Amino acid sequence: MEFNIWYSFLIVIFSLNIFVSIFLAKRDDLERFQKIAQIILVWLIPIVGAIGLWLFNKSNDDNNNTPEGRKFGGGSGSGVVGD
Repeated sequence: MEFNIWYSFLIVIFSLNIFVSIFLAKRDDLERFQKIAQIILVWLIPIVGAIGLWLFNKSNDDNNNTPEGRKFGGGSGSGVVGD
């Protein structure tokens, strides 16, 4: 019974690491070195590293969008009265 619990725990950790590694590898806003370093951290510190880096990068996505779902800013002339 104990053996099955450990297998289940390892499968969950492995799946989480794979998910976060793919999430980080697909990001366009990270340089190659940043991607590699963060993926290494995910595998060296399995649970805390994976969840922490996923939340950190996910919060960067949330901060780049306004409540309307558009990117912040918009260039010159956006929102100018009288156009």
